Amino acid sequence: MTSIKIKLKQASDISKKGRIIYRINHRGLSKTIMSSVEIFPNEWNDRSSAIIKANCSPDRKEELEQAEESIQWDIRSIYQIISRLVMESGTFTADDIVRLFEIQNPNISFIAFMRERIKRLENHGKYGTAATYSTTLNSFMRFLRVHDVSLNRLDSSLIKSYEEHLRSTGLTKNTTSFYMRVLRSVYNQAVENGLVEQARPFCNVYTGIAETKKRAVSAKDIRKIIAIDLAQYPALDFARDVFMFSFYTRGMAFIDIAYLRRENLKDGYLIYKRRKTGCELRIKWEDCMKSIVKKYQAQCNHYLLPIIKGEEDNRKQYQNFSHWINKQLKRLSSLLDIKPALTMYVARHSWASIAKNNNIPITVISEGMGHSSIKTTQIYLASLNDSIIDGANKRIIKIVKGAE
Repeated sequence: MTSIKIKLKQASDISKKGRIIYRINHRGLSKTIMSSVEIFPNEWNDRSSAIIKANCSPDRKEELEQAEESIQWDIRSIYQIISRLVMESGTFTADDIVRLFEIQNPNISFIAFMRERIKRLENHGKYGTAATYSTTLNSFMRFLRVHDVSLNRLDSSLIKSYEEHLRSTGLTKNTTSFYMRVLRSVYNQAVENGLVEQARPFCNVYTGIAETKKRAVSAKDIRKIIAIDLAQYPALDFARDVFMFSFYTRGMAFIDIAYLRRENLKDGYLIYKRRKTGCELRIKWEDCMKSIVKKYQAQCNHYLLPIIKGEEDNRKQYQNFSHWINKQLKRLSSLLDIKPALTMYVARHSWASIAKNNNIPITVISEGMGHSSIKTTQIYLASLNDSIIDGANKRIIKIVKGAE
């Protein structure tokens, strides 16, 4: 007699998701099969061995329905294996059932797991990271020339072959490293979730960051950008203003600028959370920032600048504007004969570079830009007082405006 019980193996922290397991009992012996399904304790009824879908959001309900389908698929597979063993010999063990299930379902699909990670990122509003995951996944699938690959197949030989493939297409060392780091991150998440044992498949590929070309412009170039009369070129004028707004706000990322709202201004400070890291930053509201916002006030509703003009498809608006504004900045670079070509990212690099060249400590620069990398010296120090960072920013603004 063989029985199958579906259970939830809870995490040590009950606020986190647990994993559905299948307990196979045969002839007094019990074996366990781990599934790919993760749910919270309050989403599982242990008495009825069923998922609870009441009182959840439509998106979560859809995820739970997919989880149900996955469980049903696994249970059908197990019963089919038992039927086959009964017909073939009639004599088998619980280990035989588990072994055949693992052969038939060789671990979790890496492609499916990565797609699930992408969807989770999107559900949490981390669209930029989700997009980089999707780009990496598409590249990896083109290399594989198949629609699936199991986590167990991700060995050092396969990953090394993928790296060589990327290099053969002309990609730079840093670009190939970027793809490797994304895949490694997803693989490590699978390890943390107990879906595969750590086999260090990325040990023989490059995952560092090589020195790149200069991305900053000088204080002299910033002055040229401020001084040029663009009244006859409204597109270039607006691009220049957004670039300078980023510079004035300590290199604020374009995505953070796009989503700034009036409520981010409080008591003489611009307060916002970086979308990339979640780090909250406070920036003293200087006159140069005010004048840019005031210039476009009539074109705005809830947002500080007219980048996103409606609540529908705001991400698409941001993405389209991102491409447009960098195109205008490239035109401005040619007009002013500035190299490297201007982009919104150059504003961030330039603020840091000018700060460093004017002996502002690296700890102040790191704190001012909201860095969270353990490679910066801020990891060893307590958070700096806002007034220190505000003073540094005021000094940089004076430098580029020729007041110092």
